[in-house]
Amino acid sequence: MRVAASLLCALLALTACVKEEGRAEVLRSVLVRIVRLGSADSLNVYSGEVRAHVEADLGFRVSGKMVERRVKLGDQVRRGQILARLDPQDIALSASAARAQVAAAEADLKLANVEYERVKQLASRDFVSASVVDQRHTVLLAAQSRLKQAQAQASVAGNQTGYANLIADGDGKVTAVFAEAGQIIAAGQPVMRLTRGDGMEVQIYVPEKRIAAVKLGASVLVRPWTDPNVALLGKVTEVGAAADAATRTFPVRVAVQGDGLALGATAAVVFPGAAAARVVLPNGAVIARNGGSVVWIVGRDGRLTQRSVDVAALREDGVVIARGLADGDQVVVVGAHTLAAGMKVKALPETQAVSLDSAR
Repeated sequence: MRVAASLLCALLALTACVKEEGRAEVLRSVLVRIVRLGSADSLNVYSGEVRAHVEADLGFRVSGKMVERRVKLGDQVRRGQILARLDPQDIALSASAARAQVAAAEADLKLANVEYERVKQLASRDFVSASVVDQRHTVLLAAQSRLKQAQAQASVAGNQTGYANLIADGDGKVTAVFAEAGQIIAAGQPVMRLTRGDGMEVQIYVPEKRIAAVKLGASVLVRPWTDPNVALLGKVTEVGAAADAATRTFPVRVAVQGDGLALGATAAVVFPGAAAARVVLPNGAVIARNGGSVVWIVGRDGRLTQRSVDVAALREDGVVIARGLADGDQVVVVGAHTLAAGMKVKALPETQAVSLDSAR
């Protein structure tokens, strides 16, 4: 009897627990987005490449075979330093041929001058006509012109002997190399890139629908990707007047103050003045009520409260909220029109899939 009584008591207790669990409140799951006023949704952020303020692609002024490159990537160079050399043999032969042409032109001029003086003496004795004198004078003038032409060509050929050396036109740093020794180089073909000066800039590209908000002299923040915690002051120095034909974006250059950026590195340029306190929410998060716009906020206790917000714009990617939200607010982003104030819900991140609630 005692065993039966104990089993009966245990059965009654288990039944009571099941009933108590059945009375537990079933919470509705909702997707929420946590407001971050300093995120990329509330700021105009563009990534770009760190470049020097002054940079130039250097190349030879004549064509030929490059026989030597005296500097390598990353080297510091001085003004007047020889960076690379072409094979000077063909250039020297051209200069020698030009000097030979000058010598020939000088000889022709000397002969023309002698003949002209002789004809003048004969004409004074009436041995030749005046037309012969004119012809010899014309030959003399032509010889003088040919000499000037040959001298000019010799000067050009002489200069080209110096063009066989690629010389740095200023102090700087080699940031790119495009050719190696043994390569045939055309005149003007880039051989290396030289950056000059200490100024650093970030080259970004701004979409055409936002370029109107970018002004010369505007202050921005620059954050290197290698260390997002570093924030450098920058200023817009150049705004492209024409969009790129392929990307339909405008080039913009931002001068950076201070150190911390490496040439060729990636950096983010932040324009805080464009929309410093704005948040973008999905269309389903905002509902119209009493002539205004409201959203549902999930409190720390899990209960819903209604909050009025100011809508700044409607975009393809959502609704831009200008005012009404604070950093850290949990905003319901789906099914806002089906909720009621005071309802207790289970908040889930919007990236997490919500399973169907069997109780509903």
